Amino acid sequence: MNTSPEDYLKNIYIVKETVGKVTTSGLAEKMGITAPAVSDMISKLAKSGHIKNIPYKGFELTKKGEETAINLIRKHRLWEVFLVQELGYEWNKVHDEAEKLEHSSSDELITKLEEYLSFPEYDPHGHPIPDKQGKIIKQKVIPCTELEVGDIAEIREVSDASQEVLGYLTKVGLRLNVKFSVVEKINFDNSVQIEFENQKIFLSEKLAKNIYVRKSS
Repeated sequence: MNTSPEDYLKNIYIVKETVGKVTTSGLAEKMGITAPAVSDMISKLAKSGHIKNIPYKGFELTKKGEETAINLIRKHRLWEVFLVQELGYEWNKVHDEAEKLEHSSSDELITKLEEYLSFPEYDPHGHPIPDKQGKIIKQKVIPCTELEVGDIAEIREVSDASQEVLGYLTKVGLRLNVKFSVVEKINFDNSVQIEFENQKIFLSEKLAKNIYVRKSS
């Protein structure tokens, strides 16, 4: 697998945002590569001034590294919008295509793409799209696992890390902006039963952790 330094920086940024701490093993699992390969690249990125290794806190991006990561994320998410909005791709099939396109796109092309798409704020999975200056307006969301019985919430963001998760959500009719109520929480396996659009379904803990919602007041 040929993984570019930019891919490492992008994934360090994403892991830091979602988990809070980036480690060699965690990054290797996220990227689907070996820990020795990660260690080798981390050493190179540290020497080039893109990351810093803080004892007991894992890796952190420098300003230089963060700018590179956010720019790649911007390209990726704009291409996902284009693939879904203009070419009719399903949301569970755009990630790999966008991964290829992000590396071959100049900043000028992405600026024109953003204009063509009328400056979208979110990608098809609900993730915020960085603007030209690298600013990201993040949504205030919580994972579905934090909801309690009786809560009503709206799906605002879904992890795009797994095609299987996105494919299943499509199959059962769960998508962005769908409102649902929590009917039951099963303590022994942390699964959740929700009701939406006149149907009830169970979500496993793993699945519920990948769905981010805004709770209705």
